[in-house]
Amino acid sequence: MKQTGIKKLYYSISEVSKITDLEQYVLRYWESEFEQLKPAKNRAGNRIYTNRDIKLILYLKKLLREDGYTIEGAKRILKTYRPDDGGEQLELLTGDQGGERSKAFDRLREDLIEIKKFLEELLVRLS
Repeated sequence: MKQTGIKKLYYSISEVSKITDLEQYVLRYWESEFEQLKPAKNRAGNRIYTNRDIKLILYLKKLLREDGYTIEGAKRILKTYRPDDGGEQLELLTGDQGGERSKAFDRLREDLIEIKKFLEELLVRLS
């Protein structure tokens, strides 16, 4: 997330676009897809985003762009999303998540395999 240096209560769509490094049309599209993302509008009808909205947008960006979830997969995860969590809940890693395997799961698996190898080598040295 880019730092703006100023903390505000409300941000315009152009400010949120710069902060999140997402195009404005993407933000508007995500609004139509995700019921949790509903920024208020001012008297002129312009969207006004809160820090909570920005936090949700960044979490969506992570799910969709980094972790490789589809929109439907992200919707399932958002059912348990609580903004105060920062979107960092752990999900069950069993099953195939409705046919989806996230990149995060694959990275975690690789890390655990590496740790296992290290511990096995350490055990051999200690024996």
